[in-house]
Amino acid sequence: MTFRFHCILTCLTLAASLSCPAVQAGAQPVFPDGRIPSLAPLIEDVTPAVVNIAVMSASPEEDNPLMQDPFFRRFFGLPDRPEPQLSAGSGVIVDAANGYVLTNHHVIKGAREVMVTLKDRRQLQAQVVGSDAGTDIAVLRIRGGGLKALPFGDSETLRVGDYALAIGNPFGLGQTVTSGIISALGRSGLNIEGYEDFIQTDAAINPGNSGGALVNLKGELIGINTAIIGPSGGNVGIGFAVPSNMARSVMTQIIRHGEVRRGRFGASSQDVTPELAQAMGLTTSEGVVIVEVADESPAHRAGLRRADVVTHVNGRRVRSSADLRNQIGLTPIGEELELRILRGREVRTVRAKIEALQAGRGEGRAVPELAGAAVADYERYGKPQAVAVVRVERNSPAWSHGLRDGDIIAGVNRRRVHSVEELLAALKISQRPLYLQIVRGDTRFAIQLR
Repeated sequence: MTFRFHCILTCLTLAASLSCPAVQAGAQPVFPDGRIPSLAPLIEDVTPAVVNIAVMSASPEEDNPLMQDPFFRRFFGLPDRPEPQLSAGSGVIVDAANGYVLTNHHVIKGAREVMVTLKDRRQLQAQVVGSDAGTDIAVLRIRGGGLKALPFGDSETLRVGDYALAIGNPFGLGQTVTSGIISALGRSGLNIEGYEDFIQTDAAINPGNSGGALVNLKGELIGINTAIIGPSGGNVGIGFAVPSNMARSVMTQIIRHGEVRRGRFGASSQDVTPELAQAMGLTTSEGVVIVEVADESPAHRAGLRRADVVTHVNGRRVRSSADLRNQIGLTPIGEELELRILRGREVRTVRAKIEALQAGRGEGRAVPELAGAAVADYERYGKPQAVAVVRVERNSPAWSHGLRDGDIIAGVNRRRVHSVEELLAALKISQRPLYLQIVRGDTRFAIQLR
C-alpha cells in the first residue's frame, strides 16, 4: 500500500470518525490492518539527510582596532584574545556521493570552522565550497561514508494548501520535525537583501532551523528554511523557505565557480497593476512592463523597448517584477533568455544573452579599507559616474565582505560617490557602521565593511 494511498485513507477515516456520533471518546482512527495513521515512516526515511551545523566565527571585537591593543584590553580587564563566536544552524545533504550539503549563507557567514553532526551522531569537518548572499544559500562539503541525501522536488509545482514538513535544529536542541501547509508562494519584500521568491509555511520554524529542509509528503526537498517573522524572534506560524529550484540553480553555480556569477541584462521593469493595464489598453494585468532599457545592453540588442510587457521567460509565466529579476539573476553568463512580450496588441518573442559585467579600465587603485580589491572610475558618456571594482583577490578581506569583480560602488553610507577620489574621501569621514551601496548587474544592495 503506497504512502499516498495511506494519506488519502487517513483523511477518509478521520472524516468518518468526526461525522459518526457512535465513535467513543478517545477512540483512534486506524488503517484496515489495525495500524494508527502516522508520518513516522516518511520522517524516518528523510531525517538522516538533515544535519546540525556548528559554526565558529570571529568575534566582532577582532574588527575593532582598540580591541586589538593589548594595553587597552588589560586596562579594561578583557581577555588577552577575543573569544570566538559559536552559533548553530541546520543543513541538508543533497548529494551523498560527493558530500554536498545545502544551508543558508547567514549560517556560515564569516565561519572559521564548520562542524556537521549527522543524525547518527557522527561529527564531520565541513569545507565551505561557496555561498551567495543574494539568495542566502551556501554549499558545504563533507567526507564520510553511509551518507543519505534528500532528492530535489520541483518547487514550481507547489500549490497553496500542500502539506509540508520542516526539519532542523531549533535553538540548538537537536533534530526536530514540525508540520504544516504551504501558506503562500512567491513572497518578497521581507527586507532581506537579494533575490526573494519565498515559500511561506505555517510549519513551525525557529532560530536554528535556518538551513534545514522543507519537505513534501513524497519525501522530496522543496525548500531551504531561511527566515521567520515573529515579534520575539520565535515562531508565530509565519516562516519562509528558499524554493528548491532556486537553491539547486545556485548550488550548481557555486560548485562550478565557487560563487554565483550574475550578469547584465540592462532593463528595469515594474508590475502591471489593473490601473496601469487599463491606461495601456491591456486586456490582462499579468506580466511586467519595461520602463527603461540601457543603451548597448543585452535587452537593447534583443529589441526590447519601453512599454513592452514581458509575460513569459523561457516558457514560464512572469508573476512580478521581482520574479523577472530572480529569473535573470539566476541565469548563468552566456546563456540566452527567451522572452515573450506584448507590444500593443502584438505578441512577440525575443532572445537576450546575459553578458558579463563590465569592469572599469586599467589596473585600478588599491583602497586600504577594501584590502584585496582594486578600483577605478566608472565612466559613462565620458564622465565619471561611480566606482568600478576592477579586481578582487579570492579570500581577501574585500572578498569576505562580499565584493566581486565588476561590482559598481555607487555610495558610502548614503553619500553618493562619482569617482575613486570621492570614495576615498567618503571612507575617511564616514562613521561606523560603514556600508557600501553596490550595483551588481540589475541588482542594488548594501554590504557592511565594519
